[in-house]
Amino acid sequence: MSSATPRRPRPPARLPLAGALRLGRPSDIWFKPALSVVAAVAPPNLTLLALDRLDLAMYTMAGSLCALYAHNRPYAARARALAWVVLGMTGGLAVALLAASLTVNAVVLVTVGALLAAVQKALCDATRVGPPGNVVLTFISSATLFMPQTPGQIPGHLALALAAGAWAWLIGMAPGRVRPHGPERRATAQALNAAAYAAAHHPGDSAGTPVAGPAAAREEHTRARAAAAAAVHAAWQTLLWARDSEPRRALQRLLVRAEVALAAPADSDPERLRAWARQLRGTGTVPRPDDLVDDDELLGLDATLAVGQPPLWRRLGPLAPLAVRTALGCALAGYVALALGIGRPYWALVTAASLYQANVTLTWSRGLQRVVGNLVGVLAYAALVPLAHLHQAALVLVCLALNFGAEALISRNYWLGSVCVTPMALLITEFARHQDAGELITERVVDTLVGALVGFAAAVAVTNRRAGDRLGQALTAAERAREDVALLLAGSQQHPHPHPPPDALEPARRSLAAALVHLRTTADAAAGEWWQRALPEERVMAVEQAGHRTLAATARRQKLLARTAVRDTSTEAEATRP
Repeated sequence: MSSATPRRPRPPARLPLAGALRLGRPSDIWFKPALSVVAAVAPPNLTLLALDRLDLAMYTMAGSLCALYAHNRPYAARARALAWVVLGMTGGLAVALLAASLTVNAVVLVTVGALLAAVQKALCDATRVGPPGNVVLTFISSATLFMPQTPGQIPGHLALALAAGAWAWLIGMAPGRVRPHGPERRATAQALNAAAYAAAHHPGDSAGTPVAGPAAAREEHTRARAAAAAAVHAAWQTLLWARDSEPRRALQRLLVRAEVALAAPADSDPERLRAWARQLRGTGTVPRPDDLVDDDELLGLDATLAVGQPPLWRRLGPLAPLAVRTALGCALAGYVALALGIGRPYWALVTAASLYQANVTLTWSRGLQRVVGNLVGVLAYAALVPLAHLHQAALVLVCLALNFGAEALISRNYWLGSVCVTPMALLITEFARHQDAGELITERVVDTLVGALVGFAAAVAVTNRRAGDRLGQALTAAERAREDVALLLAGSQQHPHPHPPPDALEPARRSLAAALVHLRTTADAAAGEWWQRALPEERVMAVEQAGHRTLAATARRQKLLARTAVRDTSTEAEATRP
């Protein structure tokens, strides 16, 4: 028998309260989805209003709400993503309408809704199509499950959704005519600002390694460096989606500078990074760093493009526990709502579907935000319903205003956006006919509480034991990536002229940076899971510090190469001068 002492599972982490409700800064592009959804929803709804057929608005909204997606992607990638979102939305709607036409058994319909929610959650997370992710898809498919339907009506209703989806696609692509490289410029500017903030707040040595100092300062730098690394990684992903062009290559050069500043903060100039970020906000020429002499540093991106993403089935594998949580939680929430006699069990189902995040702790936070936002939202509904009942035109206009408010506020905190989403969802039910406000409020409050409690219980019951295994894999991958870079650096130092081949060093350096971002994301996700073996936190810290030291050494080597290249160019120019 082994003498090793078995590691006991970690107890549940302390669940946040006030922190989950704290307001953050609004997104840099909050106005884009807010204006897009109004532009996409208004024409179909106003047309139905003129035809006195607002009862069909749920089908057109299925397509119109697709305008919320893909605002962070370059326009070529956005065109593809929006097309898939429209097809996915229509596919979910088709399944829901078919089920509604074949049965009126509420238990069967809730089961179908739960399975659809799980599929939508897994696919949205695997393809990273959010925000807003799966919640909008689940809201539409779950609501239409409980709308009276006949098989003969299905083609017409799907045609309405596709027509509205085509209009949403045009709305999403329209800004590209004015600012064709806007998403790439914005992502690069965010990375430069994040790297500047991390460099300005580092309490370490030239390699960015923390030294003795106030614990609060070290913790602030750790958070800032992790956020900056994530922003740089996201910007690279955005550029990978973009078509090859001179503006993209100019942005790549700036992103390399952000990576250098992140690796060696003491050697960087935060103000210079911020100045570049400000220049990217408009439509002018992309600034060019004056210490770049060729495109060798960009060869790593070409190598990354050649590799591509893992196949979809490999990305879906790690999401299996999350899909099971979603299916189980949504189904149980709907069943409990039915047992309580609630007329709209899909509200409980959608509440449960909205909770599930990367781990149990984040799921708790989302549940708290959902409950607070919905409770405040029903009060907003009570205040708005007299205005909405004045005329159907007033109802449509109030819903448009709530659409805008939801997207304007949700980036600050989910609960704040829910304050607008809740009255909007309640008012949408009145497109077909007026409802009793008191009954709607009661059902919404009960469904919210049922969905949140049952959904969180399912998250606790379905443990994600693979989180620790994935952390171990991420640690191994980060260690191997660091060793690859270190070997290349060591080999170049032994050469009389330290010139490691850029087509080898640059892909290895970028792989290390991506591995460190993945390691931090995986460690954070595993730390929020309950009842699993103790995590190797000290090893994670050691691997991260070693990786950042290696990145700093790479940055210094690249600076040396740049200076050497400039000197060689000057020497050649002098030699050829008559």
